Amino acid sequence: MAGITIVFDFDRTIIDGDSDNLVVTQMGLTNLFNELYSSLPWNSLMDRNLHFDTLMVELQSQERTIEDIAECLKGAALHPQIIAAIRSAEAVGCDLRIISDANQFFIETILKHHGVLGCFSKIYTNPTFVDGKGRLRILPFHDNSTSHGCNLCPSNMCKGLVIDQIRASKSVNHKFIYIGDGRGDFCPTLRLEEEDHVMPRKLYPLSERINSNQTLVKAKTHEWSDGKELEKILSGLVDVK
Repeated sequence: MAGITIVFDFDRTIIDGDSDNLVVTQMGLTNLFNELYSSLPWNSLMDRNLHFDTLMVELQSQERTIEDIAECLKGAALHPQIIAAIRSAEAVGCDLRIISDANQFFIETILKHHGVLGCFSKIYTNPTFVDGKGRLRILPFHDNSTSHGCNLCPSNMCKGLVIDQIRASKSVNHKFIYIGDGRGDFCPTLRLEEEDHVMPRKLYPLSERINSNQTLVKAKTHEWSDGKELEKILSGLVDVK
């Protein structure tokens, strides 16, 4: 179906949990992470900086490889009806994209494992590379040398700016459906228009923010709680037969 772009968050939206947490717990990094986290915010840990490097150095000392991390990520829970919803929407011509503050390696590894990576035309997230020592490095989506100027978003990514960029590339009558759960999904929600739709996960921060700021949100709101409900709502919005 031409004329609709569906934008997904990733953690706790496409997958049921958090990809960073999965790696930390399954790779035996919980104690080290807690030591670092006691004095630093989450974003200072799971990015390209010294503290993420500390976690990667620890894995390397245990002779764990990038392939081990990839194998761990394959355990991410992805509801079968979310997979069905992604495939159905892509099949009827919707433009599917991801905007996530996770990272390229985690997202692509998980989506490829579940056979839906090719359904997405673009993934906007923190880029990754493997350095000469075999460690996974993560860079910020927005260059830290310049400020994106948004006080609702972390310094490394403003999802609202990404929505603006996507909209600028589309026709005037193009419609958006935004699906997310977290605080970082509120900024892009505010960029949506009256003909658009936002799908916040029930009882998660995005839903709470929308309910507390209803006059600021132009888009029609449709709450969902699990993969079954997400598929039902999304199928209705894109008129999947």
